[in-house]
Amino acid sequence: MAAAAVVVSESWPELELAERERRRELLLTGPGLEERVRAAGGQLPPRLFTLPLLHYLEVSGCGSLRAPGPGLAQGLPQLHSLVLRRNALGPGLSPELGPLPALRVLDLSGNALEALPPGHGLGPAEPPGLPQLQSLNLSGNRLRELPADLARCAPRLQSLNLTGNCLDSFPAELFRPGALPLLSELAAADNCLRELSPDIAHLASLKTLDLSNNQLSEIPAELADCPKLKEINFRGNKLRDKRLEKMVSGCQTRSILEYLRVGGRGCGKGKGRAEGSEKEESRRKRRERKQRREGGDGEDQDVGDTGRLLLRVLHISENPTPLTVRVSPEVRDVRPYIVGAVVRGMDLQPGNALKRFLTLQTKLHEDLCEKRTAATVATHELRAVRGPLLYCARPPQDLKIIPLGRKEAKAKDLVRQLQLEAEEQRKQKKRQTVSGLHRYLHLLDGNENYPCLVDADSDVISFPPITNSEKTKVKKTTSDLFLEVTSASSLQTCKDVMDALILKMAEMNKNTLENKEEGSLSDTEADAAAGQLSDPSTSPSAAKDGPSPLVVEQVRVVDLEGSLKVVYPSKADLATAPAHVTVMR
Repeated sequence: MAAAAVVVSESWPELELAERERRRELLLTGPGLEERVRAAGGQLPPRLFTLPLLHYLEVSGCGSLRAPGPGLAQGLPQLHSLVLRRNALGPGLSPELGPLPALRVLDLSGNALEALPPGHGLGPAEPPGLPQLQSLNLSGNRLRELPADLARCAPRLQSLNLTGNCLDSFPAELFRPGALPLLSELAAADNCLRELSPDIAHLASLKTLDLSNNQLSEIPAELADCPKLKEINFRGNKLRDKRLEKMVSGCQTRSILEYLRVGGRGCGKGKGRAEGSEKEESRRKRRERKQRREGGDGEDQDVGDTGRLLLRVLHISENPTPLTVRVSPEVRDVRPYIVGAVVRGMDLQPGNALKRFLTLQTKLHEDLCEKRTAATVATHELRAVRGPLLYCARPPQDLKIIPLGRKEAKAKDLVRQLQLEAEEQRKQKKRQTVSGLHRYLHLLDGNENYPCLVDADSDVISFPPITNSEKTKVKKTTSDLFLEVTSASSLQTCKDVMDALILKMAEMNKNTLENKEEGSLSDTEADAAAGQLSDPSTSPSAAKDGPSPLVVEQVRVVDLEGSLKVVYPSKADLATAPAHVTVMR
């Protein structure tokens, strides 16, 4: 037995030296390594796992190393970096590597890994097996799929290299909101990827994305929603949009992302969203069902011109004074998404038209906006809006607004007053539920800053999701409106809600013009109307010869440097209009 022990000791002199000198780093490589690993059964020697002080371990270039061997996790609890590249690890890892609570860097590149299933992978998901892992290199393997629980196993991952594998998709779990909040680099070039989920927009820290030389046919427009994305590479993919294919081969990242933001052709807008956001898919289906009901059997009927709803989109290039919304960076952590549009030609004067318009918004908030949790709509009298507008976030004590039907107040005082009113309402009605603005106060819980929309006069005209300003209140005399939709969930949610709002406004306006409801104005409104609408040609009610289109003017949303974030409506917006609606672009 003594002789055998001597032989083993002489076979691994590096281990004796590391133990004797209490080393924190160990590198095993060289021509004699392969023979020694083969003699150990294709695994690392158990004695290696009796060096608990190791912080760095590298074993590379060994064609006989098929598995790390049992005992690694238990024996090396302080390991910070584990480099096992250019070996023969595979097809899985048995036993699995983790838990390794201190590991920050893991390099398994250049091996023969085909799959990393539970029990034969990187480590457990609950609790996380690699809770401090920042860099994972799996390039140059034969992986056909990624473990679905990768994000739960390594929740603090910052860099993920998957280049040169056989992947045809990413697991949906990888892009779920908050799954990998720190991931800044994702490389998966030279794979077989066929689709990129729009939910990649949930990678809030993503800066670099390399998906070159795959089989992608579309790039989701939602990619442009990644707030920190600076560098992308999609070369070597056969994209359906040939203009986009040329751009990815020669244009800078900024230009490509702007093209995606404005809904360039074939950008895969919204595709695959069901896998990553069931709520948004449900909202989309609900909207389509409502539009079909409103459209009746339009597809099977010959809808004459006089029965059609007409929407004319006025492009920014055709508009001498387009409205612009600038977005401040601090709003990103509060309510980051906003879409705007200008609509001209509404007729709110007859009868209860204004009341029906306000009811329309209430129903949208209840249904598609899911009680304002998904999105919030605000409508403004365009003449009272002075652009450019600034969408920003302010501390509650610094945000002042004249709320609808109230006196000017700071946001913190307004919220406190609404809370007191809500409590009084509960006592009076002896029930737990409340109505009106009081129902939405919980949406501000935990926010140090509140979102707001500020005009060129420095007046706050909107405080989503609570209220907008008396300054821009819509009246019976209003014919031109500025519309805004904000959301904390996604840009696509804003667009879906804006689509629905504009289509409902067009339907309502058509009915109003056809029915010419009986009604009267208040004295002050009548005086205003006399001055503002004295020219019959400017009145939305004046069109009697054929259908009168609503005009929808594009509104640009840009960052403080002027870089485009989104323009609405783009070519891809208002695309699901019912058969009886004609959108003229």
